[in-house]
Amino acid sequence: MSRSRLALALLPALLVPAVAHAQNKVEITSDQFVMNEASNEAVFTGNVVVKHPVVTVWAPKVIATLGEGGASDIKTFDASGGNVRLLTKDQDATGEHAVYTPADQLLRLTGNVVVTNASGTVNASELVVNLDTNVSTFTSTGGGRVTGVFTSQ
Repeated sequence: MSRSRLALALLPALLVPAVAHAQNKVEITSDQFVMNEASNEAVFTGNVVVKHPVVTVWAPKVIATLGEGGASDIKTFDASGGNVRLLTKDQDATGEHAVYTPADQLLRLTGNVVVTNASGTVNASELVVNLDTNVSTFTSTGGGRVTGVFTSQ
């Protein structure tokens, strides 16, 4: 199956607060790309890879909901499909679903969340990162607990 390519200016960066306001090009590759003008959705499906200079996202499906300004006006960025991965220079995060909303600068990663970096690993049901305040909150649901294993330096 051929892979479609689309470079979107200003696609939101994930997990890196300094990049949340950066204006960089992003390359998205997927097995299929559908632009739905009626719903203002750019839908990428099948082995989706989103490459930004400081973060790479892998997911079975990514939907970018666009505002009136088109590609430079992202309302939401939704990566789903049960196998979502966000990789930066300093950390690797996996989960089942990630949603980023530029308006409130919140990134939500849910479903069997695992975040690993040089200092350790945290497991939770949900991670909410406020890119404006640089505060990350891990929570667990259904009687589970947030767990972490940390390496002293």
